[in-house]
Amino acid sequence: MKGVIAGLTLLLALPSLAAERVISIGGDVTQIVYALGAQQALVARDSTSQHPALVKRLPDIGYMRQLNAEGILALKPTLVLSSELAKPSLALQQVAQAGVKVVEISGENSLAAIPKKIAAIGKALHRDEEAQALAQQVNRTLAAMPKRPLPVKMLFIMSHSGMKSLAAGSDTAADGAIRSAGLINAMAAVPRYQPLSQEGVIAAAPDLVVIGDDGLKTLGDEEKVWQLPGLALTPAGQHKNLLVIDEMALLGFGLDTPGAIVKLRKAAEAARHE
Repeated sequence: MKGVIAGLTLLLALPSLAAERVISIGGDVTQIVYALGAQQALVARDSTSQHPALVKRLPDIGYMRQLNAEGILALKPTLVLSSELAKPSLALQQVAQAGVKVVEISGENSLAAIPKKIAAIGKALHRDEEAQALAQQVNRTLAAMPKRPLPVKMLFIMSHSGMKSLAAGSDTAADGAIRSAGLINAMAAVPRYQPLSQEGVIAAAPDLVVIGDDGLKTLGDEEKVWQLPGLALTPAGQHKNLLVIDEMALLGFGLDTPGAIVKLRKAAEAARHE
């Protein structure tokens, strides 16, 4: 009998996800939660959390840069796992002040940040062993990626419904992805995302243009891409060097990012030989 009681005491002392009500904010964060096998604790997610497809069945608290404390608290979470890119910060402060544990996950635009994200999420979910195994797997993938610089200039175009098409400059997730692939950001001389200008694009002379699959849908088709300011007069435009890619995979610096960067590298290698 004493053994049974001792066993029950031990079980009760173990950290359990059963009692947790978790909200994940950030597509990279949510995907890692699933990869760690902790999805049963999720009660909601933000609109950037699209993978795996099952996550779309959960309530959506809205876009991660337009958070609302009341909407989050209405779901009675015990834990919020949030990318540090989520805004406004005040909303998350209000959630924490209401007694909910808020864990901020790195939003760093680098491949090295992925294992850090895994470790932080694993710790918050009491899944340290699973996190260690997943991080080791990611590190093996990162170690096998090509690191030699390739002198190919790439232009990433951000195009979303209701906004002008933008070129990704320095201090952007796209810039981080380009550099991770060993390539040159054609627009590195300008900060952040800037509207496309004919003069700027022609002067940048990209060899390869990259756009998200949703961005391409926004524009219509590939021919519409080459009709953007200046693009037809660039090396990329003359050779029709265009890569359409999963934007979240490339820019999220999550589990799918290494594969997206390998695609980027291969497209750049093909563009270089033309």
